[in-house]
Amino acid sequence: MAAPFIKPRVPRGMRDILPEQMIPRQYVIGVIREVFEEFGFEPLQTPALELSEVLTGKYGPDAEKLIYQAGHVGGKEDISLRYDLSVPLCRVIAMYPQLPKPFKRYQIDPVWRAERPQKGRYRQFFQCDADTVGSESMLADAENVNLVYQVLTRLGFKQFEVNINDRKLITGIGQFAGVPTEQLGGLYRSIDKLDKIGLAGVRSELTENQIPEPVIEKLLVLLEIEGDAETVLNALSEQLDEFEVAREGISELEELIGYLTIFGVPEEFYKVNVAMVRGLEYYTGPIYETVVEEPKIGSITGGGRYDELIGSFSRQGHPATGTSFGIERIIDVMEEFDMFPSTVGKTVTEVLVTVFDADLASESLKVATLLRQSGIRTEVYSRPTRIGTQMKYADTKGIPYAVILGSEEVEAGTVVVRNLANREQHIVPRAELVEKIKELSASVT
Repeated sequence: MAAPFIKPRVPRGMRDILPEQMIPRQYVIGVIREVFEEFGFEPLQTPALELSEVLTGKYGPDAEKLIYQAGHVGGKEDISLRYDLSVPLCRVIAMYPQLPKPFKRYQIDPVWRAERPQKGRYRQFFQCDADTVGSESMLADAENVNLVYQVLTRLGFKQFEVNINDRKLITGIGQFAGVPTEQLGGLYRSIDKLDKIGLAGVRSELTENQIPEPVIEKLLVLLEIEGDAETVLNALSEQLDEFEVAREGISELEELIGYLTIFGVPEEFYKVNVAMVRGLEYYTGPIYETVVEEPKIGSITGGGRYDELIGSFSRQGHPATGTSFGIERIIDVMEEFDMFPSTVGKTVTEVLVTVFDADLASESLKVATLLRQSGIRTEVYSRPTRIGTQMKYADTKGIPYAVILGSEEVEAGTVVVRNLANREQHIVPRAELVEKIKELSASVT
């Protein structure tokens, strides 16, 4: 009896990433990894599954609705797919207290969230995180913003803006406006939606949270303060000087921005935005989020300071701060605006060595070995067939060069190198083949 037919498909919000998409993805990840390591961050890997008790109670009620529960028949542990990479890091710090502090790590791995799929938002996606544990200095936060600037400019982004704020400042604004302490969580969540629902929507949400109208008016006036970082912070200092937590937040931002100036990060790439909150409840200090004007895709990086989160797992807490790159959205933007270098093609293969006939297969293998030993990524066609068929295969894959050797070439000690982009051919002595391929590749880059 034949097995039942099953329609091949993947769960909603998840996808296969085929080689043609993986190659630009690997390019982006490579640039991010390169910058992370330039800044002294070291690699870490954690399990895809965590005990549910590790994840819950850390993100806030809205976020925790999106955690995927996992498990198996007869399983004795309550486990979930990881929601982000920050909470697993905190668990690692608590489990391995011998790690030197500050501990700088990066992690590039998939996470899972049961969100409504849309452009740039998937239920399984990669995060690229860099975090510093054990430093309370704003230098660590400034390095996060500098990381963002260095990665995005190296990837070719010309227009982006890192919005910077401080949770202490937001708390101070709430106190200034007269928001009761028990309602500050609702305040954070409402303000965080400002870019989606506008001031009118925020006003409506605050009203629904039973915050009095005079309080809302005072709050919205502060949220509308704009200008360069110095202008915004001076204006806030004048209004909030009597609130200690606000003074702390302003002081932290002044120190952070001072470091950005020393790093040489141009002012046009960042601003203090008092209406930017970030939704996760574990943030305790500076927060940052990067947006692009086009396309309207939401934030492409985000992060901040979370000094109290490690204390959830250990009696000894540690200050911590980090930033995360939304690689899916970054790739979507780069594809839409054709930002990938010409060297990032459809295939990793640089040369296809053809097999003219069965008798000459050994010669093709020798040539392929020569190219591979010289660091040139080389594929040998798997069986002898018409040269036209082999050229069509190379064209379909986007392989830039083909090496052809028939009996005449073998006898003469030469090969034919065909440039598949312009159909030019070069007869080259076999001893000079590697040099010729490198020369042709260099002329394209």
